Amino acid sequence: MTKPSKLNSADAVYGKIVPAGDYWMEVVKAGQTLRIVDVEGNQAADTLFYSAADPSERYSATDTIREQGNVYLGEGSKLLSQDGNVMLEIVADTVGSHDTLGGACATESNTVRYALDKKTMHACRDSWLLALAENGHFGLTKRDIAHNINFFMNVPITPEGGLTFADGVSGPGQYVEMRAEMDVIVLLSNCPQLNNPCNAYNPTPVEVLVWDAVPSV
Repeated sequence: MTKPSKLNSADAVYGKIVPAGDYWMEVVKAGQTLRIVDVEGNQAADTLFYSAADPSERYSATDTIREQGNVYLGEGSKLLSQDGNVMLEIVADTVGSHDTLGGACATESNTVRYALDKKTMHACRDSWLLALAENGHFGLTKRDIAHNINFFMNVPITPEGGLTFADGVSGPGQYVEMRAEMDVIVLLSNCPQLNNPCNAYNPTPVEVLVWDAVPSV
């Protein structure tokens, strides 16, 4: 199910274009709303979430899937930590389905899935590792890379229970929007993958927007 946002991009307090292959790492405060925009369509944004108060608490695909009874995310989905706390809730979504199972591309998995000569190609795990190295004030290391969400990515489950990578289901300007329920560190890798159709073999930018919480009346 899709649900458009009522927020106006002109009112956002923060905005940034993230090129394909680059990362974005910032804190989103409780009550703020984060929007990720698929600028040109058919892109994939591999995203990790951590509690800013205690980064050892982080997004858990296992707990999120169990509690919502669905392996795909959409409007109304609550993103849970391994402690069972709600980190964010998807409050608007023009795509309708986001992947929780496909994981992130790595140079090692590129060799297994595709060919040995693909190992030198850039991957989302590389972007995350660079982000952690350049943002040491968060106190995170490669040991903290765990479950991620692939926003906009289409990973159908086969009748046999396997996973397949298919053409993306989002188009230019489509987005997903989340309200933070706690202060969260957001670590996004804008996927540079050239070997599967998750982004039509053509990685493109995403845009990140943030709105402050609306004061209670």
